[in-house]
Amino acid sequence: MGSRWTVAQVLALAPDSGSAKAARGLATPRTWSDLGSNESLVWGKCQGSARTPYQVTVDLNEPAFRCTCPSRKFPCKHGLALLLLWSANDGVVADLDTTEPFAADWAAQRTSRTGNTAATRTPDPEAQARRQAERESLMSAGIDDFERWLHDIVRQGLASVRRQPPGFWDTAGARLVDAQVPGLGGRVRAMGSAVHARHDWAPHLLGELGRWYLAVRAWRRRADLDPAAMGDLRAFLGWSRRTEEVRAGDRLTDRWRVVGLSQDEEQDERLLSQRTWLYGERTKETVVLLDFAAAGMALNVAHVLGSVVDGEVALYPGGAPRRALFSGDEHKVTEGAGLPGATDVRAALDQAARWLGGNPWLRRIPMALTGMRVVPGDTPLLVDRDGAALTLTPDTDVWQLLALSGGHPVPVFGEWADERFHPLSAEIDDRLVSL
Repeated sequence: MGSRWTVAQVLALAPDSGSAKAARGLATPRTWSDLGSNESLVWGKCQGSARTPYQVTVDLNEPAFRCTCPSRKFPCKHGLALLLLWSANDGVVADLDTTEPFAADWAAQRTSRTGNTAATRTPDPEAQARRQAERESLMSAGIDDFERWLHDIVRQGLASVRRQPPGFWDTAGARLVDAQVPGLGGRVRAMGSAVHARHDWAPHLLGELGRWYLAVRAWRRRADLDPAAMGDLRAFLGWSRRTEEVRAGDRLTDRWRVVGLSQDEEQDERLLSQRTWLYGERTKETVVLLDFAAAGMALNVAHVLGSVVDGEVALYPGGAPRRALFSGDEHKVTEGAGLPGATDVRAALDQAARWLGGNPWLRRIPMALTGMRVVPGDTPLLVDRDGAALTLTPDTDVWQLLALSGGHPVPVFGEWADERFHPLSAEIDDRLVSL
């Protein structure tokens, strides 16, 4: 969708205050499954008191609601809760190419009754433009409020934030989510624990404040940004793009080597994310596939580490390394040998600097490193043959990597984030092994 509705717009549809309150309580992914949306529909299944989940569908064009629950209220709390999840635009209700059968059947029945196919399948361009303008206005108001909050932090001094309660960060992040800026809101919430857990909290906070303020300034000048910069800014703020929009853009065909896989829980365990790093044998480009699922739901089956996939990817707008998705058929060719494109630490950091120069909001930077040796200790390191070292993340299984390598230098692929390196795979006997 060009934009998603606000919480106020959703709750304005409630038949009474009790339904609005009940909907807020149900707007959690833990009770939902099979969530999705497209240009005109939002759908999902909600586990209620019955044995089987209620099937909930909303046609956004009218709007119209359908739910299999026995409630006589219209819309019921399940329909409102579904729209609240969708309006958050945080990846829980994703834009999908395929519609769940129960939602598609209901939409088809409505089409046959009204005889107006265009009303249910083709969005109104004027309505889309209006919703986008409303979203941009809401985002601008939220970003203006966030800028004042940033000024208060700087005015009071960085040391003062360590005395703030957790709600200091959660409240600021929640306001950004309500303003349809969920990506930035998640970064703000995460800082609440980082300022207490990290020994280098002060430089880490200062760097994040700089990136946040840069995003504020960039949003104000968004009309002057080129498509790549605007793509990076949208990704940082959390304004997602539809799959059809991405597939209509840049494409790249290659033999893609799967060099790294990673899964994380994000946003207070509301969302699971899966990253698949690919390296193009011909283009030498590194791209990432991102898959999301609400907590309790299954992610897409990951590609096999070390395999080679022959196919075309569609590239999201933005700077390198770019997010991508396969635009057509994928054909596994063979198992690849070794880790392609590996360099020493100095060359990898030079590449990271170039990427950050193009996209200052880049969170995770892929690195393929050759001849790396593990040095355990209070601060575990990964050291190359020239003695250049990277600090490993606290959650790295140092002893697994040490056992696999036998203490010898091996090629390693991983992600560089927050001045730390998290290894995802290592080349052992010409094969990539997951870490």
